[in-house]
Amino acid sequence: MNERATYIVMLGPPGAGKGTQAKVIAEELGLMHVSTGDLFRENLSRETELGKLAASYMNAGELVPDDVTIAMVEERLGREDCVKGAILDGFPRTPAQAEALDELLTRLGGKVDLVPFIKVPNEVLIERLSGRWMSRSGRVYHALYNPPKVKWLDDEDGSELYQRDDDKPETVAHRINVYYEQTSPLIDYYQKAGTLVEIDGTQDIEVVTKDLLKVAKA
Repeated sequence: MNERATYIVMLGPPGAGKGTQAKVIAEELGLMHVSTGDLFRENLSRETELGKLAASYMNAGELVPDDVTIAMVEERLGREDCVKGAILDGFPRTPAQAEALDELLTRLGGKVDLVPFIKVPNEVLIERLSGRWMSRSGRVYHALYNPPKVKWLDDEDGSELYQRDDDKPETVAHRINVYYEQTSPLIDYYQKAGTLVEIDGTQDIEVVTKDLLKVAKA
């Protein structure tokens, strides 16, 4: 590792395992895992100035402007625990945000070192995401990876399992399409920057982690 902080941007569609891998890689490399979802929740719950500002847009049904999100990321990366760098998960989402991140990291004396893009075919993503079934008491099953003992019935109380609207195949397919529409320009941006590395996300979780660590330590 260089003395300069290391910054890694994780990319991958819903169901690719991006969040899981970001946590593991962050731990392995001694970096902070900075998830923008967590950042928003933290700022909203602590009612920081940025949290209040973000809430004012969200309550009006509007998108939170880039400069508010970037200010949250800047504040987070400026904390003591990010002195060695961070793995960014969920940010940037657009080339405009990527440019703002480049400017921010330049101010911090760093740059985006690596952008692993976890690739998984759509049909596999749909299978992974639409296989989730719930019990009324909150137990979670998966048709492939964690099926109930009796099909569509809860192991504990025998009640019928149900599927959330978010997990239905047509909803999942739409989420994946939206992700690629929004993220394609970002993938191009990092490809041109020479930092994008494609990782095969269809492999076992441990193999994906190994591949990620190999490129991160190269």
